[in-house]
Amino acid sequence: MVHGRKPTDKSERLLELGDAPRVFVLGGSGSTLGFINSFRSEGGVVTARLVPLAWTPVGVVIGDTWQNVGIAIANLPDWVDRTFPPEDERAFVAPMRDIELLARVQWHADLPETLTDEGVLNIEDVPEEIADALAHPGAPIVQCAACRRLCVRDEFVWKEKQLCAWDYHTQVFGKRGPWRNGVYEPHHFATLPSCAYVAPEVLGDLEVEVVFATSAIDEGLAERMINLLLEAEAERPHMAVRSGDGFTVLRERS
Repeated sequence: MVHGRKPTDKSERLLELGDAPRVFVLGGSGSTLGFINSFRSEGGVVTARLVPLAWTPVGVVIGDTWQNVGIAIANLPDWVDRTFPPEDERAFVAPMRDIELLARVQWHADLPETLTDEGVLNIEDVPEEIADALAHPGAPIVQCAACRRLCVRDEFVWKEKQLCAWDYHTQVFGKRGPWRNGVYEPHHFATLPSCAYVAPEVLGDLEVEVVFATSAIDEGLAERMINLLLEAEAERPHMAVRSGDGFTVLRERS
């Protein structure tokens, strides 16, 4: 490449950006993102990394750990196709010509300590939802105890079980949830359901609506405000929930 000349295509730019700690994303699916930081093989084997993805009502969350996988460099294209199959509607793969180019020149970069959007060599190949997730710190990912969907640990816990947002909303805010008529006593506030957030779009099928929410105000004041609402509509079932740094009040639709 002529010194000082602006890269004329993506292939040239990929080769220019190999100095800083970076990774090249090979592909992704509804549960996993795969990346590599070196195409230099040892005994014909390269190491790819797989990081879990949790698709939530508020966006994708990247896991904060990854798993190492040894792959024969000659079988890398086939591995990419099998790992991120087109049958998965959320699957994507990097252009094979770019993978073949980097493999041919044995592209290598130091492995970053954390996975971020700035450290992804081919961020333009990554779907927008995942690119947005890479702009935020990773989080511990677990399986939902009900449906096995991947979710963020401790965001939704009910009866000591880790749940995804969808199953938590269904179990806690459904017909069998802790609904009540009338005001809350102090001991009721001590045992309210607690979660990271309430997703109104998930409530639609449950015939439940958000009627009141607080954030970052004195807890005693928030409790008095909640009881004013519950007293005014004592004939209708309501549920108060601790969410984030405040409260959310739900009401069954009439």
